[in-house]
Amino acid sequence: MTTNQWQTTFMVVQAIVILLVVVLFAALMSFIERRLLALWQDRYGPNRVGPGGMFQIVADMLKIMFKEDWTPKFADKLTFRLAPAVAMGTAVLSFMVIPISPSLGVADLDIGLLFFMAMAGIAVYAVLFGGWSSNNKYSLLGGLRSAAQTISYEVFLGLSLMGVVAIAGSFNLRDIVESQRDLWNIVPQFLGFCIFAIAGVAVTHRHPFDQPEAEQELAEGYHIEYGGMKWGMFFVAEYVNVVVISALIVVLFFGGWLAPFNIEIPFVPPVFWFIVKTLFFVMMFVLARGSLMRPRYDQVMNFGWKVCLPLTLINLLVTAAVILHNYSA
Repeated sequence: MTTNQWQTTFMVVQAIVILLVVVLFAALMSFIERRLLALWQDRYGPNRVGPGGMFQIVADMLKIMFKEDWTPKFADKLTFRLAPAVAMGTAVLSFMVIPISPSLGVADLDIGLLFFMAMAGIAVYAVLFGGWSSNNKYSLLGGLRSAAQTISYEVFLGLSLMGVVAIAGSFNLRDIVESQRDLWNIVPQFLGFCIFAIAGVAVTHRHPFDQPEAEQELAEGYHIEYGGMKWGMFFVAEYVNVVVISALIVVLFFGGWLAPFNIEIPFVPPVFWFIVKTLFFVMMFVLARGSLMRPRYDQVMNFGWKVCLPLTLINLLVTAAVILHNYSA
């Protein structure tokens, strides 16, 4: 094999390994979340299967894999089967553009941030397909709720990042990380960070923004008719999205793989800082579920359009004014 062929093979293997690790960690998140919630709420978590309950996730996976993969006769079969594949595919592809270290990552795209927004937009179709094709009124209502919530908060998700893009002068995520060597974006873009974090939770349908799947109102929402591996794909895709949003927060606002205060510690690779920061924000997702109450759906939508949108526009205008002032000075 030539040198170019070896490099291509190495890049392909590296990409496959990275994405597999993300998916496996997302599946393990089910156990991690239950253990953390139990710790914070002073109760027992999974503690029966294996030492400390560590094999509980294996038992859950075996249960999902051996459940009957049933498709309702009244459902639109093609769309019903396509929905979980779209959810899983867009979630994994979104991680493709996230740089883990200066030399580690799946793809280095000049439009990496736009690619992420495109995948987030396509992910809405998984919810719509699942809600409509199930031919169930609860699924349809859950799908409509989720689509409206996702599309609304994607507006604020994108606008909250424009300040970061303006400061870095690029949509490339590696360039955005490198632009934070002197000062992390969390300082000049604190308002943008707050809005992005809120919108990220809403787009992933995590608590407290999980109204589309509220059991009390919609009996499980848009995936009420799903079971077995199809439901498992929706389930894992949600955790993959949690990892993606956490990693994006790190890359966009907390310096990515850069060490805090540019402290150089021997034998500590850049990937260590990226993983530690990402795990911290994953833990914050879990903490939000264990501590916050769920607001009503109309309150969520009103908060988005009446609070998040004005604050996002104010943040963008102030950032533009500061950049213009610095440029003219």
